[in-house]
Amino acid sequence: MNRSQDQRSRPTKPATIHTFALSGDLIGLQKLLRDNPSLLNDKNPVMAHTPLHVSAGNNRTDIVKFLLELQGPEKIEIEAKNMYGETPLHMAAKNGCSEAAQLLLAHGASVEARANNGMTPLHLAVWHSLRAEEFLAVKTLLEHNADCSAKDNEGMTPLNHLSQGPGNDKLRELLNWHLEEQRKKRAIETCSETKAKMDELEKELSNIVGLNDLKVQLRKWAKGMLLDERRRALGLHVGTRRPPHMAFLGNPGTGKTMVARILGRLLHMVGILPTDKVTEVQRTDLVGEFVGHTGPKTRRKIQEAEGGILFVDEAYRLIPMQKADDKDYGLEALEEIMSVMDSGKIVVIFAGYSEPMKRVIASNEGFCRRVTKFFHFIDFSSKELATILHIKMNNLAESSLLYGFKLHSNCSIETISALIERETTEKQRKESNGGLVDTMLINARESLDLRLSFDCIDTEELLTITLEDLEAGLGLLSQ
Repeated sequence: MNRSQDQRSRPTKPATIHTFALSGDLIGLQKLLRDNPSLLNDKNPVMAHTPLHVSAGNNRTDIVKFLLELQGPEKIEIEAKNMYGETPLHMAAKNGCSEAAQLLLAHGASVEARANNGMTPLHLAVWHSLRAEEFLAVKTLLEHNADCSAKDNEGMTPLNHLSQGPGNDKLRELLNWHLEEQRKKRAIETCSETKAKMDELEKELSNIVGLNDLKVQLRKWAKGMLLDERRRALGLHVGTRRPPHMAFLGNPGTGKTMVARILGRLLHMVGILPTDKVTEVQRTDLVGEFVGHTGPKTRRKIQEAEGGILFVDEAYRLIPMQKADDKDYGLEALEEIMSVMDSGKIVVIFAGYSEPMKRVIASNEGFCRRVTKFFHFIDFSSKELATILHIKMNNLAESSLLYGFKLHSNCSIETISALIERETTEKQRKESNGGLVDTMLINARESLDLRLSFDCIDTEELLTITLEDLEAGLGLLSQ
């Protein structure tokens, strides 16, 4: 038996869906799929290519079109990945198959899909152009806004892969033009987002009464962070800002905790913090009763606050009044907190009365190096308390006792301010500050309930707090 006879006698392997996709045999592929629809996304045993990978990588556009438009129980996996993490669009790009790439993109293929090495289809299309000296696939991808600044796992952009030489000048010019256009577009989009964020910032600041120094500082931080966003959108490289640590000094009720919560939202919004959570702690949350308990207890709270703000209220209680008190472990808790403040993972706010906080500042030589911003929360005036009352009534949560209620039209800021000035002493206002407003409103609602009869069916009257109710509320406070 001669060699040709031997070859004829061997059984031929049955054609697979992948061989039909490779050869462009649409009729054979259609027949195979009619007999076995589950082969649509079948992966071959060597490279894990699907029929779409094979046809796209060989520019078999009839088959690519048929597979993408096929109707039936089986759905085409347009983002299927081979052993290298490459999608069918990667295959079309790496082989310069611009027509197949166009079909895939028209059917929603991701132009920014990443292979295992981090390369996008544009990276691979550039690689092909270096060998083939044509860049139709590159043009197709750029027409669909492929990101010219995308970096692979080695930090290389498509432009970085272009070797120097006169043969690449036109492609380099094309990529550079699109890169600049994309930067301009991103800058415009970032500018719009920046304005929206600054508007949100101003809205939040409008809920803070007084504290002008703090508001100015917040605007500085926000504007700086948002400008950094724009700089990066333009392809500029700028350093990462470190989170600011602060001390809030003032009497109870001056809004220190409320401002910390607003601050958490704002610092997250402008990108200084990854989350907006504020973990509020006091001495009892940090300090243990026995040797060896304080460190782990404090570290747990620090870990809980990571990515947000750790708000240490009445921080002066961590430092004993008597320096010789060696049984007090508050200083250990403070040192644990100080040890993580340079990590950049957390923002710490120490809060408390102005005078006792001097003990905290003096207790650790690194305190003023780490805590760079000190804000003084002064006692509220009568007009500021009236403004706070209006803000509270205009921003009632469903969980509030006063939800659904409103102020009578005669309850202006001026009339409420005059009422507070007349019905309370300076000592009362200084001791309670914002707490006076909460008690005043709760008492006013009780006064409203007391003067209404069960026969009342006027919905306005049932839900309206009058100036007389507020006056009665202050009267109860004085008692």
